[in-house]
Amino acid sequence: MPYRAQLDWLNFFLADVRGGLGPYVQVFLLTEAHWDQATIGAVLTVSGLTGVALHTPIGALIDATRFKRGLLVAGVVALTTSALAIAWRPAVPVVLAADVTMAVLGAVFAPTVAAITVGLVGRADLAERLGRNAAYDRAGNVFIGGLAGLVGWIFGQRAVFHLVPLFAILTTLTVLAIPARAIDHQQARGLDDDRTGAGKHPAGLHVLLDRKPLLVLAAGVALFHFANAPMLPLLTQKLALAHAGAETVLVAACVVVAQLVSVPTALLVGVRADSWGRKPLLLAAFAALPLRGVLYIVSDNAVFLVAVQALDGIGLGILDALIALILADIMRGTGRYNVARGIVGTVQGIGGSLSNVVAGLIVVTAGYAVAFLTLAAVAVSAFIFMLAAMPETGE
Repeated sequence: MPYRAQLDWLNFFLADVRGGLGPYVQVFLLTEAHWDQATIGAVLTVSGLTGVALHTPIGALIDATRFKRGLLVAGVVALTTSALAIAWRPAVPVVLAADVTMAVLGAVFAPTVAAITVGLVGRADLAERLGRNAAYDRAGNVFIGGLAGLVGWIFGQRAVFHLVPLFAILTTLTVLAIPARAIDHQQARGLDDDRTGAGKHPAGLHVLLDRKPLLVLAAGVALFHFANAPMLPLLTQKLALAHAGAETVLVAACVVVAQLVSVPTALLVGVRADSWGRKPLLLAAFAALPLRGVLYIVSDNAVFLVAVQALDGIGLGILDALIALILADIMRGTGRYNVARGIVGTVQGIGGSLSNVVAGLIVVTAGYAVAFLTLAAVAVSAFIFMLAAMPETGE
């Protein structure tokens, strides 16, 4: 497998660049910069909607550009600038600009790494390679979560933001260790096998509507993330109310358990996706979600609830590795691989954003148990939909 170590470390360090910043921004603005919750929420909403809106056009850019390495390097430089700006000048215009930049970069990093991977790795090794990408990304999240917590505890919250330039340098060195000439940009956009009759030219955008499995996948992912996005925030709220004084430890435990389980899960997907097929693994991820929602209402026991987060790790590990692979199957020969990924990212973001509002209203009016059961019901509908409508794409 070409450039195995470079791709491993690229995914690990890039996860550190992103993970070293995101979870701490809200806490920093609230406790150190003394922002009120309404202002924080407004900034996050604007930036989040901007990021969601730009997923598809950014996908088109990734398809078209032959400077994918440069796109990653420019991205980590922009993210470093945003991190330092928030740390040292937490005024509303500065933070808004930085947060919008970070949201846009969220649509750049993972798709660009996936495109580089597809452009480097042959079809025979692609499933295993995408599984390793997902596993190293999750391992990076676990590492930076522990490191950032330690640095913040010893040196203060502002010090966490200075981890970003460190890992940005490591990311830049790693991506530049992959020779530009080694990336097949036609293959990276899905033009390695022509099924459209368009030769070596990308198909028209109508192909996005013609590929029915893409539409099914997008709808299923939207339902999945509608059910999934509020579950962890609601769980942490439930734990905080039931176990006052242990909130921080329990939240960290929930996140770490899911991330740790996702690493071997992603590796398993990479090894078995070709022999087992894509659809059985996809259905396993969709099945874990409603089970999780139901188990959340069984007990308030902290150990039990944290253990249930293993199901979140199973879903995360499978989908992180599998979505990119399924899209490569579906869009093969079209030259629109990254546009398709952008569309899936857009509907995923819309589903997740809408559900947080709905889930919050349900909790206020009917309580946590009803909210979890409602989300589980949506997850069941997503599973049934995928079982009935999604074909096996690996054939």
